[in-house]
Amino acid sequence: MNGKQKLRALCEGAIMVALAQVLSMLKLWELPQGGSVTIGMLPIFLYCARWGFGPGMLASTAYAVLQLIFDSAFAYGWQSIIGDYLVAFAVLGVAGVFSRSKLGFFWGTILGCVARFLVHYVVGATVWAEYMPDEFFGMTMTTPWFYSALYNGCYMLIDMVLILIVGFILYKIMPRQMTSQRLKAEQ
Repeated sequence: MNGKQKLRALCEGAIMVALAQVLSMLKLWELPQGGSVTIGMLPIFLYCARWGFGPGMLASTAYAVLQLIFDSAFAYGWQSIIGDYLVAFAVLGVAGVFSRSKLGFFWGTILGCVARFLVHYVVGATVWAEYMPDEFFGMTMTTPWFYSALYNGCYMLIDMVLILIVGFILYKIMPRQMTSQRLKAEQ
């Protein structure tokens, strides 16, 4: 990237991180111990699809810090702060590995959501295990690993589906803006 492109990537990243933070505050549904359904990750995945892995990791890490600052009411100790916020949101940047593919946004969204789910899953089964209820969704909970999969899976799956649907609509309206193809054409 030349200087002009670096500046453009930085400015676009800042806008997308700010938009992601605002969208994450518009919660459609929130679970009692944290985790909510939002489309807050959408701008991060759009940015990753356009700019790739490196800039995507930088933007998602900035988003992780903002999530920690503004939504850390559900953090339980340093392990939860690192796992549920800093690592879980920073891994969204892995979506950038698909930036060169035509459907990179969609594959990246799936990869980013799965990566975030896995982090929440491990943290939920280890750090949050002592808070496992006897019953969840009408099922008896016997292991924190199963409980963590259900708890984190229920909102992460909905998040992913919502983002893919909104992304599909945006892709139909403006396909070139959702890929790195336009950026390559402008070089």
